[in-house]
Amino acid sequence: MGSPTVAAAAPHAPATTLAWDGSGSQADLMLRDQVIAVTPDDAATGGASKRDAHTFAGGTPSGVLHRAFSAFLFDGRNRLLLQQRALCKITFPGVWTNTCCSHQLHGQTPEEFDSPSDVAAGRAPGSAAAAVRKLEHELGIRVGTIPPSAFRFVTRLHYCAPDASSPGAWGEHEVDYVLLARAPAGGLGLAPNAEEVADTRWVDEAELKAMMAPSSGLAWSPWFRIIAERWLPAWWRDLDEVLEKGAHVDAATVHRVM
Repeated sequence: MGSPTVAAAAPHAPATTLAWDGSGSQADLMLRDQVIAVTPDDAATGGASKRDAHTFAGGTPSGVLHRAFSAFLFDGRNRLLLQQRALCKITFPGVWTNTCCSHQLHGQTPEEFDSPSDVAAGRAPGSAAAAVRKLEHELGIRVGTIPPSAFRFVTRLHYCAPDASSPGAWGEHEVDYVLLARAPAGGLGLAPNAEEVADTRWVDEAELKAMMAPSSGLAWSPWFRIIAERWLPAWWRDLDEVLEKGAHVDAATVHRVM
């Protein structure tokens, strides 16, 4: 593998003019998609291909630090929708995680870049737009089912984790924007993309605890495990207050768990 590079572009300038439609293989998307490279304080510095950003080898043993998002969808019974990543995924195959995890990209319409003023105001409209795009791609949740305005931006997490399934090759090094939302009463019309998702499951807190117990034998994404252990119980307990009034929201802090 060659050494990853970061595009010398304006911090939020489009790095591609291709319309994103999810077409092509995972390898195609790894080369084509341009993530938003950032500093540890989440200041945008340019773009990098998804492949370069996730390469844990050669001159970049911890990849390229970039933005990501983790979306958590809850139903009317306060159950959380989990997904198991497809076994054919290039990074972290087969692990269980939150509803949808992916990346904000350069050059998208609607815009997926969150400015410092957005974040200072406790908003992440770009990340919400990215979540809407990927919920359709991964889970078949049609655009319009959950509007971007329905997502509550809760906090940011900076973590770094090599992929145990491919030692010395891939990993995640991200500033992760965490988003929560309530699924509509009429349902989501789930139609998972088999190249992205192996399984889905709605769980309550007790069911999640049982699934995450070592005796279950299930593997979990490192980002979800951090969020589940540090914050999720409090968010879950006060879910209506979080979604409607911003309880427990900490948009100002980039929490570092390294």
